Amino acid sequence: MAEAGKGGADGKRVWTAEEIAADFERRTAGLKQVEAEVLGCPRCRLAQTRTHAVPGEGNFRSVVLFVGEGPGAEEDRQGRPFVGRSGQFLAENLQRIGLRRADVFITNVVKCRPPENRDPEPDEIAACADYLTRQIALINPRIIVTLGRVSMSRFFPGASITKVHGQYKNIGGGRVALAMFHPAAALRNPAWKEMFEQDIEQLPRLIERAHKANEAVLRGEALPAGVPHPGDVDYSEGKPAAPPSAAASAPTDAASEASAKPNRGGQMSLF
Repeated sequence: MAEAGKGGADGKRVWTAEEIAADFERRTAGLKQVEAEVLGCPRCRLAQTRTHAVPGEGNFRSVVLFVGEGPGAEEDRQGRPFVGRSGQFLAENLQRIGLRRADVFITNVVKCRPPENRDPEPDEIAACADYLTRQIALINPRIIVTLGRVSMSRFFPGASITKVHGQYKNIGGGRVALAMFHPAAALRNPAWKEMFEQDIEQLPRLIERAHKANEAVLRGEALPAGVPHPGDVDYSEGKPAAPPSAAASAPTDAASEASAKPNRGGQMSLF
């Protein structure tokens, strides 16, 4: 391997173990800072009624980030995301496709519970938006799974979840977003429950492609997640890259949001 900061014999950029470790340490410190800010956040009215803010939890190296809508009553009580019936349903489906909850990172669009589990208001979503943006940048996932209408709208603006569930699209930076029903909604609707169980079965194939892409980055053969890629509206050849956050982990360790046509089972152009 090349020395840190240098190219290999063929001129390709090769990432050393030391660089990857240093980058992960930086990302971990950044995520802990976000968590600390969320726990004491006063940005919107939800801070006045919460018991606990819920920053999110999981594997910082994961290539998969799940984004829900907001904490419910049990999440507010425990300060953890998806710990009620919907969380159990999500965990069971992850296990069914060969993943553990600990393999992925889970968070929400808003970090505090809206009263009576109502939808978060636009100003509440806006107040929390920076936290999610920073979490995405620091975890640096290849795949963002949106759970429910509210999180879907960030990556599939104007879309209907009944029409785009199970579809994924390029959102820029070597990433795709996969739209899914919220687990709580799936538990209330037998037809949506069946669709949820079908849609999540796309993840193993997407994760396999994501790991192959990150392995190619380490060999200097591809661009990492989090920087413009060919096909992105802000792509440029001179954009500096950073090591992939999950390339060194096993497959089970599981910025522009440029729009592209949603895809169901097709090829992804970016990884």
